Amino acid sequence: MDIEYKSPEEIKLFQEGLLKEALKYLKEHSRYYQRIFRSYRIDIDRIQTIEDLQKIPFTEKKDLQLFNDEFLCCPREKIVDYVTTSGTLGDPVTFGCTSKDLDRLAYNEKKSFSCAGVKPGDVVQLMTTIDKRFMAGLAYFLGIREMGASVIRVGNGIPELQWDTIQRLKPDTIMCVPSFILRLIQYAEEHGIDYRNSSVKRIIGIGEGLREQDFSLNLLGRRIKEKWDVELFATYSSTEMGATFSECPYGCGGHVHPELIIVEIIGEDDLPVPDGQPGEVVVTTLGVEGMPLLRFRTGDIAAKVTEQCKCGRWSYRLTPLVGRKNNMIKLKGTTLYPPAVNDVLDNTPYVENYVVYVQESDAGTDDVLVKLGLKYTPEFDPVKDLKDRFRSRIRVAPRVEIAPKEDIARIMYPSKSRKPVKFIDLRKKDV
Repeated sequence: MDIEYKSPEEIKLFQEGLLKEALKYLKEHSRYYQRIFRSYRIDIDRIQTIEDLQKIPFTEKKDLQLFNDEFLCCPREKIVDYVTTSGTLGDPVTFGCTSKDLDRLAYNEKKSFSCAGVKPGDVVQLMTTIDKRFMAGLAYFLGIREMGASVIRVGNGIPELQWDTIQRLKPDTIMCVPSFILRLIQYAEEHGIDYRNSSVKRIIGIGEGLREQDFSLNLLGRRIKEKWDVELFATYSSTEMGATFSECPYGCGGHVHPELIIVEIIGEDDLPVPDGQPGEVVVTTLGVEGMPLLRFRTGDIAAKVTEQCKCGRWSYRLTPLVGRKNNMIKLKGTTLYPPAVNDVLDNTPYVENYVVYVQESDAGTDDVLVKLGLKYTPEFDPVKDLKDRFRSRIRVAPRVEIAPKEDIARIMYPSKSRKPVKFIDLRKKDV
């Protein structure tokens, strides 16, 4: 029986057994954690429960950047694939994956796709890159292959090629960044493609949220659903985790795979918060051979849901991300995260593209500027209208500037980026 369907008590005991194995492996093979265990006088034999993890210091992004080689737990000749993070908080971090790690990734994605309803024999069109040192694209390919479904590796962008592929090969599932769906719909409408009656019945989104904290569809999700009545699934993953949290058809949070990862939700005091309360997602990877991590701070803010899901799984779930801890904005007395700003812009019909800048004002507060390109010029003042939309949605309005959409596109898609850049933080960061 899949561990996800067992009782919370059984899942916890199961994870604690794997945790002991992970700690033993780190003590034997990780130069970084050997040093941490010595410095903090940590006896791993005294770490018996998930609660005992609090005795161990956090691993942070800067640790991975400064001591990258020390995290490698195997000889370099065992590494078969090198990947890097997307560099959300600065310089990207390199990860080496062994053959065992790639098998683990395939298993992770097989379970995640199955959770979202994909079955052997289904056809999945990948609208994500599989190159540029990107772990996720390779993981998706391996998982789809592992589960016995078919994969079409189209890559990102190019609506014309995407629709040509859909019409030729009839995929039932597409996987992409959700906001790209609106471009697909726009292209279909402009070129007379009957997208509502296409073969596509399911969309699995990556990199952007589709739901509010109460699991209802957010503005982007509603806009897609109103246009194209397909099943929508949101996912959450990262290179550091080597795991994916995917929604099931009930859409009530991303399910954890207990055999792959332990998740803590940490408050401002660095202690666990009660279940259901938002905090920073902290992960301990299980079963990773190349570069396992212990209590890694992701910087992402979410909450843990522990009651049984309608699908029957007892494994805990994560709510949609509230945002990134380091990206929190305090605008005119209101605390918010970039996804809330993006949600307004992604769902304004005359906005073609945009970049959100945040910097410190002379008064020491955050100054937010939205630069955007127009899809068309409305009959009313778009700056005033947008500010009204912001006030209606998030209670405050940032500064808004209109620029040529070509200029915005150049900022959004720098040559080395794997994802569109929508948020640029110019504030001084504490070192």
